Amino acid sequence: MHRAPRLLAAALGVAALALTACGTTDVSTEASSAPASAESTSCAADTTKTSTDPVKLTDSLGRTVELDKPAERVVVLEWQQTEDLLTLCVTPVGASDTEGYGTYVSAEKLPDSVKDVGERGEPDLDTLYGLNPDLIVMESAGADDELLKTLEKRDVPVLATKGADASGQIANMKNVFTLIGEATGRSERATQVVSEFDAHLAEAKAKVADTQLETTDFLFFDGWIEGGNVVIRPYGKGALFTELGEQLGLKAAWTDEINESYGSGGVDPSYGLAQTDIEGLTAVGSANLIYSNDETAESYVTELEKSSIWTSLPAVKDGRAHAFPAGVWGAGGPRSNEQAIDAFVDVIQGK
Repeated sequence: MHRAPRLLAAALGVAALALTACGTTDVSTEASSAPASAESTSCAADTTKTSTDPVKLTDSLGRTVELDKPAERVVVLEWQQTEDLLTLCVTPVGASDTEGYGTYVSAEKLPDSVKDVGERGEPDLDTLYGLNPDLIVMESAGADDELLKTLEKRDVPVLATKGADASGQIANMKNVFTLIGEATGRSERATQVVSEFDAHLAEAKAKVADTQLETTDFLFFDGWIEGGNVVIRPYGKGALFTELGEQLGLKAAWTDEINESYGSGGVDPSYGLAQTDIEGLTAVGSANLIYSNDETAESYVTELEKSSIWTSLPAVKDGRAHAFPAGVWGAGGPRSNEQAIDAFVDVIQGK
């Protein structure tokens, strides 16, 4: 696994299963039951125009990407960008790990016609180029990315996007979506969707503005099993779900500073994620707890619930520990973020 979206894959497939730990509650499944929010315009009802003009844009790495016309045959190598294309009403000809996308991302359904081109970060190049793409959309951490270097040796243009930016995750999500809209001639649609996202967030803020909570402190986390032990991954300052919670009036309880050496203390500089064990959750005191559960037999939550440390946490004892609904992808585009907003509203309102 090379970059954080792939590290998040197993842990961020969040479940709607009613949990059995003392004081643990489940968030309504409504947030993930529809492809997008009620006020969002679906592709079936889309009336925005597609440009046919030549494209020249600067991608997330500062590279210039030029196309004689907007891309139509697109291969995409990361789930966020796959979701973005579908929201823009563009069906890619190929995508990485289509099975995983269908398991963990519910905001936009991937048509069966889309060819699987291999693992995220490690595509099958023969399959990829056999689809005759006119654009490859990937996620890259920088110009030294080995996959980017490999793809640049071929004639097909590559749009490199930045999957995360702890200095502003919502802004980065919008920027990536807008870039893909430009590359595919769907800028008008991109502007519409971003406006719908902004309106959705504003509406959510209004819904929870007068809600009185025991505490506004919160921690979102996911986790996994390693060597028989539960590893907890807290979402700190700079994480996307932390930023969404803060937008809705919550206060981040995990306050570790950014550390370039992820896993050795602090939070990583791109995704705002930390690493600890179950006992580490005591550091947030009485904060509300919100977490993922992938609902598999190997889920870390099964072992988490057996821990006396977990069941003794104030939020668990008081019924302020909540599992997010299934299929809310934690590194997604506007539609996934609308789902996450709805799930946060349910938590805040005690649904």
